[in-house]
Amino acid sequence: MERRGFTIELALLATLGACVPARPRIDGAPAAPPAPSALWPVPQAAKQPPPPAAVPVAPEATQALRGDTTDFEGHRLEVDDVVDLALRTNPTTRASWLNARAAADAYGSSRGALLPSLDASVSAGRTSAAPGSIASLGTVPGSEVGTRNAATGTRSQLTTSATLSYLLFDLGGRSGSIEEAKQRAIAADLTHNATVHDVILQVESALFSYLATRSLREAQEVSVQEAVADTAAAAERMHVGVATLAEVLQARTQLAQGRLQLATLQGQEITTKGNLATAMGLPANARFDVGDVQVSDTVAHVTASVDSLINAAVATRPDVAEVRAEAASLAAAVRVARSAGYPALTLSTTTSSIQSTQVGVSPRNAQLFLGVQIPIFNGFSRQYDTRAAREQYDAGLARLASTRQQVTGQVFAAYSALTTANDRVRAARDLLVAAQQSADVALGRYREGVGTIVDLLLARSALATARAEDIQARWEWRTALAQLAHDTGLFTTTGRTQLPLSNASSNER
Repeated sequence: MERRGFTIELALLATLGACVPARPRIDGAPAAPPAPSALWPVPQAAKQPPPPAAVPVAPEATQALRGDTTDFEGHRLEVDDVVDLALRTNPTTRASWLNARAAADAYGSSRGALLPSLDASVSAGRTSAAPGSIASLGTVPGSEVGTRNAATGTRSQLTTSATLSYLLFDLGGRSGSIEEAKQRAIAADLTHNATVHDVILQVESALFSYLATRSLREAQEVSVQEAVADTAAAAERMHVGVATLAEVLQARTQLAQGRLQLATLQGQEITTKGNLATAMGLPANARFDVGDVQVSDTVAHVTASVDSLINAAVATRPDVAEVRAEAASLAAAVRVARSAGYPALTLSTTTSSIQSTQVGVSPRNAQLFLGVQIPIFNGFSRQYDTRAAREQYDAGLARLASTRQQVTGQVFAAYSALTTANDRVRAARDLLVAAQQSADVALGRYREGVGTIVDLLLARSALATARAEDIQARWEWRTALAQLAHDTGLFTTTGRTQLPLSNASSNER
């Protein structure tokens, strides 16, 4: 009956050791993002941390890692679909998400120091000896046994033991290690957020480049159709004797140039679509199509000043918060290094149970130890470790200052680029209106016989250039807006900007 009780105790201990706990929470928030396409909800306490003192993959993770894209193959995708697909299939977001989950598990592991540690051991032995001799099983945890068994010369023994140990006090080492792991988990989560923002910007830039090239190709097709009509008109005029062969050849030359430019744009469209597929995490030859995305004639203006946007970027950009969390983890590492030179108080207890065929062996033993670990000298290693940790923390503060400075420059440059893009859109619209009017007048004069083919072809060329400038200006404005939203950290997971705009309707997708 006693042996059965020991077996049950051992099974309970093994079951306890095999349990996989849930990941801990950080200041009320999940310790890691729920999916590779989701941002980590930054808790309020992690946004501005106080200055420091002078397992098997879950089923939902497996589903997210597959990145199945067959449902989108051959379908027309909207802009939101493109961004969502990129976040779910791009390997960069999956890698940063898994790193965040690993850091969350490391944080949970560090919190294990707050609880006692329990270990169990089992040893069994069987000894045979000549009758009348002394047989010894040697030393086992909690006992040392020797006996004479004149009858059989054999002896069996089963020893089970459990050891419970706990660190009572160590002057900051344990709490520093937990805080260091916590800040590293926060930094990994913020790294994932920054990665999501980078992927959104990357895929939107690739998308706008593809849509701009597609629009340029469509505009060039219109120019080719106009050149065909102009060539036919010149041939008709020559047929009735009011135009020369030179005029027909000039029109044909313009048509050939237009078709050459069209072929170039068709090739560029294929290339930019492959770049978009790659940015989405798909093979470059993936089959999909993007729906028509219209750009409004008017563009929105950012109502916030560049100073307020810089302040918002420093406060909200995840890469700034990431460097800040890394500095906090280095500050905790200083506490850990210092505590290595301080005493620590430990408590441990061991219980053992022995089942033996020998008569007179004590079945149970218990021991209790209260100890003080006092570091005295280790070749100045602790002093060097403390100094190195402090210098690494100072380097972390320097990186934080450098990151803030870089963010300031990025926001200022993006704001200037968007302002310039606004001006280019207005100028390109005026150019297109003027070029269209000029081409209409030149065509009318040529049909009436008072204009020359040279005037018409020059007007057509200017119109084609104006169309291209108008298209490029508008898609460059969309790209500049996305860049500013990225640099200020005002992005959503759908790719929409949270910048304050004067005319939000012009930016609707």
